[in-house]
Amino acid sequence: MRYGVPAGLAALALGLTAALTLTPTAHAGPPRPAPAAVAPAQFAHPGVLNSRAQLDFVRTKVQAGEQPWKGAFDAMLASPYGSLSRTPKPRAVVECGSYSNPDIGCSDEREDAIAAYSDALAWYITRDAKYAKKSIELMDAWSAKIKDHTNSNAPLQSGWAGSTWPRAAEIVKHTYTGGWPGQGRFATMLRDVYLPEVINGKPNSNGNWELIMMDAAVGISVHLDDRASYDKAMAIYLGRVPAYFYLASDGPQPKYPPRSSIDTRSELVDYWHGQSTFVDGLAQETCRDFGHTGMAIAATMHVAETSRIQGRDLYPEFKDRFRNALGFHAAYELGAPVPSWLCGGSLTKGIGPATEVGYNALHTRLGIAMENTRKLTEGRRPAGTENHFEAWETLTHAENPN
Repeated sequence: MRYGVPAGLAALALGLTAALTLTPTAHAGPPRPAPAAVAPAQFAHPGVLNSRAQLDFVRTKVQAGEQPWKGAFDAMLASPYGSLSRTPKPRAVVECGSYSNPDIGCSDEREDAIAAYSDALAWYITRDAKYAKKSIELMDAWSAKIKDHTNSNAPLQSGWAGSTWPRAAEIVKHTYTGGWPGQGRFATMLRDVYLPEVINGKPNSNGNWELIMMDAAVGISVHLDDRASYDKAMAIYLGRVPAYFYLASDGPQPKYPPRSSIDTRSELVDYWHGQSTFVDGLAQETCRDFGHTGMAIAATMHVAETSRIQGRDLYPEFKDRFRNALGFHAAYELGAPVPSWLCGGSLTKGIGPATEVGYNALHTRLGIAMENTRKLTEGRRPAGTENHFEAWETLTHAENPN
């Protein structure tokens, strides 16, 4: 399966079921460690998810009133995240349990980070200093107070907020000339509060955790000009991506997640939520739900985008894995019938605003035809936010050639 679900899927599925269902094989042994990435000699700034050239493209489109960028910009400003009257709600300790229960500062932290990013984008596009000052106000409020994240979701919460904060900080620090006296304290917050929670990954958790955590670790490393942390985070990412999104070229089963305790066929099937038939584009959490899978897709594309800005373009290397993952899930999100071999014939859809960055990279820049992904992406514009770490990606990445 390549871009989605072809008409002959039912017949194809029968053959795939027979050919790709796991059968007893010799133990594959532990996975080889991913090769270390090499950080750039000098980081590009702004360089977390958005480059200066990308931001200039967006600004030109919005200023000209062109769509979908103007509509996306207006939606951002009309949202609570674009409000200049927003009051930050920082806490010294943010406590987040499973599924953010309890939620003691979790939603407030994530949403204040998204607001800081929204204001940073608004500053760059309008050149109105009040938006830069609002972004700074939000970042300063949290850097003055937060000391720790606790409870079971602490690493994931740190990933969600920690991936968004440096996007805002990169834009403000490197484009706003009105001064930001608190930027050093903010950088210390990223280094001392967020980076230790995310930099070592979470090998045995569902893969969206580690991908989101690496989204944060890579972004923080760029903002801090921390080459060692960047290399470590990229190495974890490069090992996790092929263990999360399956291609038939991987063999009869997915790759074992690096550094984890999962190393047998039965453990792998259980880790893939009971799925034992593998086709191009399937993800480790497809049979869990599309919401978590969408977060993993978004985080994966965010890191690839940042890596490209920093001088290493991962899209040619991962293009088949990425296009199949996007197309596979887009087809079912659009309503394709679910065959019985896939997740017992039932899928929990709701992929969120996860496709814009990957679609732009593969279709706009590499020229790959992706019909199902196009229909889903364009049909849901302007992409907003799922209130965790995906935000305004129609605005920033729709048809952006840079």
